[in-house]
Amino acid sequence: MRKVLIVDDEKNIRLGLRAMIDRLFPDAYTFDFAEDGAEALELLNRVPADIVITDIRMPVMDGIALIQRIQELERKPAVVILSGHDDFPYAQEAIRCDVSEYLLKPIVRDELARTMLKLEKELKQREHVDEQLTSSMRQQEAYRESQLSYLLRHPHPEEPGLPERLKGCGLEWLEEGFQLGVLQYRGSVQGMGPTEFLGRIQAELENAPEPAGQRRAHVWDKENQLVLIARHRELFQFLAGRIVETGYFAYSMGLSGYTQGVARLRAAHQEAEQALKYTFLQSAPGVVSYECIAGKSRDFVIPAEKIRKLANMLGAGREKELTSLLMEVLDIRTVARYDIAYLEGVSRAFNELIFDKVFHIYGGESVEILRLFKKVGDLWNFYYFHDYYHSVEGLLHRLDDYVRSMKTFHIDHKEMKQAVQYMQDNFHKDLNMAVVSNHVSLNYSYFSQAFKEYTGESFVSYLKKLRIDKAKELLVTTGHKVYEIGGMTGFENTKHFSRVFKEMEGISPQEYRELHEALKR
Repeated sequence: MRKVLIVDDEKNIRLGLRAMIDRLFPDAYTFDFAEDGAEALELLNRVPADIVITDIRMPVMDGIALIQRIQELERKPAVVILSGHDDFPYAQEAIRCDVSEYLLKPIVRDELARTMLKLEKELKQREHVDEQLTSSMRQQEAYRESQLSYLLRHPHPEEPGLPERLKGCGLEWLEEGFQLGVLQYRGSVQGMGPTEFLGRIQAELENAPEPAGQRRAHVWDKENQLVLIARHRELFQFLAGRIVETGYFAYSMGLSGYTQGVARLRAAHQEAEQALKYTFLQSAPGVVSYECIAGKSRDFVIPAEKIRKLANMLGAGREKELTSLLMEVLDIRTVARYDIAYLEGVSRAFNELIFDKVFHIYGGESVEILRLFKKVGDLWNFYYFHDYYHSVEGLLHRLDDYVRSMKTFHIDHKEMKQAVQYMQDNFHKDLNMAVVSNHVSLNYSYFSQAFKEYTGESFVSYLKKLRIDKAKELLVTTGHKVYEIGGMTGFENTKHFSRVFKEMEGISPQEYRELHEALKR
């Protein structure tokens, strides 16, 4: 349904017009009302209308002032002027303001019907043109993106027909000069996808100064990062300023050097990607240009011996030394001095010389710890260096505790001996692994692995075997009933006792008793 805004300072005229239109075109329109131009303009800014029918003479803001202000709106409604005065100057001004119709009061029903039908036809034509224009623009944008995507992914010397292709998608300005930026969202909005991210960037670019906001194009790279290309450096200067302003959504940006020629497009993209990596060393969303990092030294040596020392310190009760050496290895001043490949190499060394080593030496439990810090294995799972540093530090201290407990276990089994004795003394009670691990003051997960390593079987299996052995002894040496023996050995009920007994011995408790009685005869 279309929306009609009726503007008149007389209530009877407003209601009368609505009644006439409703009778002429039932259920075709919804209505808003205003008493003057100022109120109408406020309504239009909040809720756009398809048609505005307005009186000329009104207090506060008259009809002519209103239709002049309507021309400034992004979405312009069709406008019909009403007047009780056959005043030609009013009509002239209305025509200058692109008014669709000029009707005299009192309104004649047939004239109103013809006007509404004419407006409906014009609105449909306008919508059809807009739809075709939008479709054409979308096709052109899709073609431009496909060309950019191809140029970013393929080395292209002088390809036949390339200038014509660039001109055909509005990219001929690349030959004059351009700068390229790679933008990566780094905010907290959950589920923000490429479409919304692009929409927010484009909304900001609408406010970019001219000509900076002109001659630009975008495409998504294989990492699903927004690649923005602009003829003028000022566009990126504008975005850089917006990044640091309070309230703007968070993203970081890597910039290529200013260059020219489509043959340089792929290289510019690689420069911007490299520059984006260095935003990792910042503490918040920001911008890094390739010119600032191009001279970073690649003359470095990965401190493998220091990292091996960190691995050797695990479990040795040297927490302070561990922390101090980690600060030395991941000193931000050292990291910032070298090419980003230095930090990537240090990250790989942590994985190979510490985390993998703990896994191979101490087994499956360390996997559980690593799962808590699963992101640590890949440097680029983090947006900022300080997040990576604290995660590595946390993981090292967790591993330090774990290795120390494992070393203690291998040196002295007294806790496991205490646990087994406690089970033998309390098998008839409601017993589980949490109760026993608490009794010997060991971590639940660690206790599970240590118990299996000490006894050769799982806690549940060991407890079942212990209880069945005690039950067998009672079946042979006492006259207690089967259900009583089940309760005396810690089983919930007779059914559970009989099922477990048969599962382990192949016969029921009663059959076991009868068999041993027969052997005595």
